[in-house]
Amino acid sequence: MTPIRKAIFPVAGLGTRFLPATKAMPKEMLTVVDRPLIQHVVDEAREAGIEHFIFVTGRNKGVIEDHFDRQFELEVTLKERNKNGDLKLLAEDQPMAGSASFTRQQSPLGLGHAVWCARELVGREPFALVLPDVLVQNKPGCLAQMIEAYNKAGEKSNIIAVEEVPMERIHQYGVVGIGSDGTGLGDGKTFPITEMVEKPPREKAPSNLIITGRYILQPEIFDLLATQTGGAGGEIQITDSMITLSKTQAFHAVKFDGRSFDCGSKVGFLAANVAYAMERPDIAPAFRDEIKRLLGG
Repeated sequence: MTPIRKAIFPVAGLGTRFLPATKAMPKEMLTVVDRPLIQHVVDEAREAGIEHFIFVTGRNKGVIEDHFDRQFELEVTLKERNKNGDLKLLAEDQPMAGSASFTRQQSPLGLGHAVWCARELVGREPFALVLPDVLVQNKPGCLAQMIEAYNKAGEKSNIIAVEEVPMERIHQYGVVGIGSDGTGLGDGKTFPITEMVEKPPREKAPSNLIITGRYILQPEIFDLLATQTGGAGGEIQITDSMITLSKTQAFHAVKFDGRSFDCGSKVGFLAANVAYAMERPDIAPAFRDEIKRLLGG
């Protein structure tokens, strides 16, 4: 098996749903409790064994690169003030030298185009694709569960994380149809994908299972993206290329353990802050009391 060593993080979006907060700050740097969104998903990837973190950025995204670099002035100040706990925290979050790469998506042509922009950094090996807009709260993380399924599924397999949503929301997402658990993996949560559709109307959706922002893909996807025409919204949709690739390679859906939060929406972002705060023993008791007071309980 070729191991999954690299992960792509598309972070070139404008974040218009969070204006004015994102006028000068990337949406990926918005914090869930005290960690930026992008740090949460990088943590998930690192836990899954990813060694090379590839960020597809755009204009005004330089602060993301700065976040994953050392800040010598800050480190010196913390050291002078004996803030050893903060120094340790910064060191733990710091990627190893040479393990983070950055490339530009010059035009907003969609997720498929963003992935294609990383082709030279990925090379000809399978890779993970992680959308920073989606957080999944669970240990082990969603990507670790997917890599476990990939290792069982065999060479040249593609894995997609899926979850159920109400049918009235199905038109907002990429949707999959699945077959019976005939993968031979025996885990009860990995199923062969029989159909993929990008943002279908409710009456044409093959199921209520949506793609949840985590993928493991084979490098042949780059060849298809190079010639992919615009799809839904006039953008280059990665789902369209996955549909083509599925004619020659196996695709599996993983119903992951954990709760997802769509942090591309304000409600999802606020819900993630509450959920992650309640998971923190250092602040959960006081935060719970504040919530009770706000709710009049």
